[in-house]
Amino acid sequence: MLDSNEENVEKNEVKAEEVAKEVTSVEEEIVAEKEVTEVDDTIEAVNEIEKSVAEQAEIEESKEEDIPVVDYSVQSLEELVISLTKILAENPVQKIKSQVDGVKNAFNEKFGDLLASKKEAFLAEGGNSIDFQFSSPIKSEYNKLLSDYKKQRDAYYNSLEKQLKENLEKRIQVIESLKNIIEEADATTMYKSFKEIQDTWRAIGPVPKNHYNDTWKTYHHHVERFYDLLHLSNDFRDLDFKHNLEKKLKVIEKAESLANEEDVNYAAKELQDLHKIWKEDIGPVAKDVREEVWKKFSAATKKIHDNRHNYFRAMRSKYQEIINKKLEVIAAIDVYDTSKNESHGDWQKSIKDIEALRQQYFTIGKLPYSKSEEVWQKFKSATKKFNSAKNVFYKEEKGEQQENLKKKIALIELAESLKDSEDWESATNALKKVQSDWKKIGHVPRKFSDDIWKRFKAACNHYFDRFHQQKNAVSKEQQAIVEAKKEFLDTVKEEKDSTKESILEAVNKWKRLGSLPRNVRHLEGKFYKQIDRMFDSLSLDKNEISMLKFTNVVDSYFADNDVRKLDSEQMFVRKKIDEVVKEIQQLENNLGFFSNAKDDNPLVINVKNRVNEFKNDLVIWKQKLSYIKKLDY
Repeated sequence: MLDSNEENVEKNEVKAEEVAKEVTSVEEEIVAEKEVTEVDDTIEAVNEIEKSVAEQAEIEESKEEDIPVVDYSVQSLEELVISLTKILAENPVQKIKSQVDGVKNAFNEKFGDLLASKKEAFLAEGGNSIDFQFSSPIKSEYNKLLSDYKKQRDAYYNSLEKQLKENLEKRIQVIESLKNIIEEADATTMYKSFKEIQDTWRAIGPVPKNHYNDTWKTYHHHVERFYDLLHLSNDFRDLDFKHNLEKKLKVIEKAESLANEEDVNYAAKELQDLHKIWKEDIGPVAKDVREEVWKKFSAATKKIHDNRHNYFRAMRSKYQEIINKKLEVIAAIDVYDTSKNESHGDWQKSIKDIEALRQQYFTIGKLPYSKSEEVWQKFKSATKKFNSAKNVFYKEEKGEQQENLKKKIALIELAESLKDSEDWESATNALKKVQSDWKKIGHVPRKFSDDIWKRFKAACNHYFDRFHQQKNAVSKEQQAIVEAKKEFLDTVKEEKDSTKESILEAVNKWKRLGSLPRNVRHLEGKFYKQIDRMFDSLSLDKNEISMLKFTNVVDSYFADNDVRKLDSEQMFVRKKIDEVVKEIQQLENNLGFFSNAKDDNPLVINVKNRVNEFKNDLVIWKQKLSYIKKLDY
């Protein structure tokens, strides 16, 4: 025994078969009655639009919207879960398949990499492969979201399928009712009953697409039969024919205007709606104009169809051009040579190069999802190849930095062992070598760099502070130097008519007089203050004067072996270079806001002058840095 649901399904299938058979006879009658004058391409255009109307009738509410391609590969596992949560919360379940697939692909790839690294670490620690297990809260949350999505999706499509079948059964019942009133032909009630049937038919929702055209043709055939038999109520029939003709002519007029619409997608969508109105909302017209009206509508349909095909033919050519350009960028990334990269600086340059290619890829143009996925996978594969090479380098770099850390800690321990030494000559030479060796060692892990530098600097400063203090004991010979330099300083103060040569000679003489004890080193400052005054009185280029002043000061530090002041001076110069570069960048960025301004604009002129001034300053500061770096201290 079949239960009631199975019986209904069986009846529905039998009725559907009967409808299909009836459609065949209907079509044979139509062919027999009409002379087919449409050319093959017109028929093809009409068939195509009717097929799309049938599909649209079924999936109108479930059609996925155009969604921009999102690069989920750059998101972390946590960010992917957040994205999936947002997608499910903010969109109907039937419209998010491509978005969900994008998140799934990225998550599976990243989690696979994580799983592989965890397993590698497990095996490296002596674990057995068969015993490896790894669980993650983020994976559990992701699995739950994916499970919820599948349940919602399945529930939606099961409900949709059930509704479509119920609507098909309702339409078949309406057709049966229409056949009954034709067979009974009760002139007093048939027209009223027919109008009720029409209202019922229009109220029924979508049906399965493979039955849509069959049921409509059968229904439409019996509607025409009804009107042809309505000889007892010619007034009603003629009035309906007239109204239907007016409606169909308006539909044709709209279709003909759509043939001139530039937006072919909009035109195609509107044409689908017009065909649906033609089928669902408008009844038949008088026999003598049926074929003529249909030909006009078919001709307009063909023109819109041709416009759309021509447009997409051109778009396919454009898409291919975009694809070719993207493939060129992918090829450039794929063959990018990193084999000669040996330092952090080399890799930073390569990272900038690849980022520039990435930006070029994205600015070439967008593609529809159906055409972009294959290209996108190739792009991800090429960038993954580069990233893998980069990760290998930095993994090895971490090992090298650990070795550098060990070397620097050894130097710190040596410096700390010497910081209280009384063997001034031996300890001084040893600490100078320690400082020189420190500069030759490369980077250490960033989290240790500040601490070890402070510790090293403290040990060196402690020793050299003691070293300079013991040198402050002034001998008779040193006192003679002090007196000679004081006397010479007074002479320099009286000097008025100076030349560049006389100033340089004064500096050389000051140096020849010998080094001052530490406790009277302030005389150096006074002397060079007078030298600065003398330089300022000359009509020399200001850059040349600045450089002469700088070299005099630095040379004095070098002569006294004052490493701390030399380091401090070098740090100051580097800081000034950074400040000047930032000023130039800021001003040049500001110029971008005056792109439409004329060259003689006072603001533009002022900014450009300041840029030039800073660039001149930059040249001098770089010369100063170069000079101090050449000193062997």
